[in-house]
Amino acid sequence: MAASSTATAILAALVVCLTGAVTTVDAGFAAMQWTPAHATFYGDETASETMGGACGYGNLYASGYGTDTAALSTTLFRDGYGCGTCYQMRCAGTAACYRGSPVITVTATNLCPPNWALDSNAGGWCNPPRAHFDLSKPAFMKMADWHAGIVPVMYRRVPCVRSGGLRFALQGNAYWLLAYVMNVAGAGDVGDMWVKGGGAGGWVRMSHNWGASYQAFAQLGGQALSFKVTSYTTGQTVLAAGVTPPSWCLGLTYQANVNFS
Repeated sequence: MAASSTATAILAALVVCLTGAVTTVDAGFAAMQWTPAHATFYGDETASETMGGACGYGNLYASGYGTDTAALSTTLFRDGYGCGTCYQMRCAGTAACYRGSPVITVTATNLCPPNWALDSNAGGWCNPPRAHFDLSKPAFMKMADWHAGIVPVMYRRVPCVRSGGLRFALQGNAYWLLAYVMNVAGAGDVGDMWVKGGGAGGWVRMSHNWGASYQAFAQLGGQALSFKVTSYTTGQTVLAAGVTPPSWCLGLTYQANVNFS
C-alpha cells in the first residue's frame, strides 16, 4: 500500500560526519492518549519494500530506523510533516493478537496513499479521514499473527528516542541545497528550517520540499553550514551550529551535536 520514491535511493550509502558531543533541548513533548485505529502491513519479512519511501530517508538501516517503521494514512502523514514521528501501538480485541498484547514502537517513514476505488471499511484503509498504520511486516509480526492481514489497534504518539544529534543528508547542486532531516528526537517532526553559511550572509529560510526534506535556493558551497530546525508539533527551535566543514560535499550526511529531547 505504501508509496515509495526512487529519488532517495542515493541515500542508501549514507556517510555520517560527526561534529562532537551531543546536547539536547527540551522540546516539551509528552506521550499522547491511547486512540483506536487499525493496522495492516506491506512487503515481506525482509522489509525491502519499506526502503526509500515518501519521507526520503532512503535505506532505513543506514539512516538508523531499521524495520520498526510505518506508512501513515493521509490524515496522520500531514503532507510530510508527520515524517519521523513515533508511535506505540498494541493489537486489541481480536484472536490474531499475541498473548499479553505486546506494545511495539514504530517511526513514520512513508505514506500509505488513499485508494478511492475501495470503500474505507473494505480495503481503502488509508482513505481520509481514517487514522491507519501500514507497518513493515517485521513490525506487524511483533504484535499479531500476520495471517490476519488487518487488526484493530490502540495507538498513541510518543516522544522519539534517538542516539546522537540531528542528521542532514545533503543533495542538490551549486545553486540549490536540498537537506533531508533525520534522527530527530522529541516530537520527531520538522516544521520549519533555516540554513546559514559561514560567510557574511544571514539565515536563509528553507521551504518544505516533500517528506522530510527542505530546500534553499542559494549558493552555499565552500562555507561551513549551520541549521536552525523547528519542531512542527511543539514549535521548539534548536540551533545546530557548524554542522558541516567548509569542504562539505553533496551526497554525504552530516551529524550535528544537538537534538531535541
